[in-house]
Amino acid sequence: MTAPYLTAALYKFVDLPDHADWREPLIALCREHQVKGTLLLAPEGINGTIAGPEAGVQAVLAWLRRDPRLSDLEHKASWSERPPFHRLKVRLKREIVTLRVPGLRPQEHAGRYVKPEDWNALIAQPDVLLIDTRNHYEVKIGSFEGAVDPGIGAFTELPAWLASQPALQGPVKPRVAMFCTGGIRCEKSTALLRQQGFEEVYHLQGGILKYLETVPEAESRWRGECFVFDERVSVGHGLQPGGHALCRSCRWPLDETDRASPLYEEGVSCPHCHARRGDADRERLAERQRQVTLARERGLPHIGSPTPTAAAPTGPEGAADSGAGPARPTGVQGAQSQPVLSSAGSVTR
Repeated sequence: MTAPYLTAALYKFVDLPDHADWREPLIALCREHQVKGTLLLAPEGINGTIAGPEAGVQAVLAWLRRDPRLSDLEHKASWSERPPFHRLKVRLKREIVTLRVPGLRPQEHAGRYVKPEDWNALIAQPDVLLIDTRNHYEVKIGSFEGAVDPGIGAFTELPAWLASQPALQGPVKPRVAMFCTGGIRCEKSTALLRQQGFEEVYHLQGGILKYLETVPEAESRWRGECFVFDERVSVGHGLQPGGHALCRSCRWPLDETDRASPLYEEGVSCPHCHARRGDADRERLAERQRQVTLARERGLPHIGSPTPTAAAPTGPEGAADSGAGPARPTGVQGAQSQPVLSSAGSVTR
């Protein structure tokens, strides 16, 4: 039996000068059909993840596709037993995924798409430099074998990291393959490299999620789990729910070892944020967790108040791309200690 809640992750780079006119009709439509999640609207297109009853989600998708500019809008579908989102947000933005590089037009200049079934052959080639464009807290729990981790805390840090790599600045440009969760960040990052004169730039079509859905685990070059921006926290091969949970205090993904730590208290702190929480924070968070537990026992959702630090944003990737996500815990590579590529493409610290 199919789970009752359909989640649809979607994005498209397309000129939408009238994007502001879409906000109120979308809010009304989503509320009418009990659909929640986040949609970002900008002059460069649309990006978001929504969830709800199947008929409701399909009604919203049909409304979007009625516009000729979005008639070919694709989405990634997944199912869950519980609602992945508790709120609806339809936001007007300057960019649907924030990079802050003027003049980029991914709809025209993105790199070459590589289908998931062809990805292994590409990244196995020794002259291909494989770059993970995601944030440090995402890479921490899984990535492709042999991928370079820039150690960034937000997508907006990627251009500076790329500019700091001697291997990418010479007259002979290497072949570069990039990947991200759902594909949207790579639309912009590969467009950036092409703007800088790179000719052979590739990215994984549909992102990690499509790869995990398509490629059998026995043939996979993916190691670990993939962080996702909803209540699932992480997924593995076949998009099965992973083993990570989210610290409700700092929004850091936690594995079993983290949750077994004496510094972990559900809803209050974890090994990554315990040292940053004062007594007042802990008291407030503990009270919030008591309310969450009470709501859970009664079978009710609990939305609650904002956490002390910026939450990892929602959306297929927009949150991760435009926000800083969780604060860096002790031991995570920061801007001053990000990896540097050698001329051979290996990582040195």
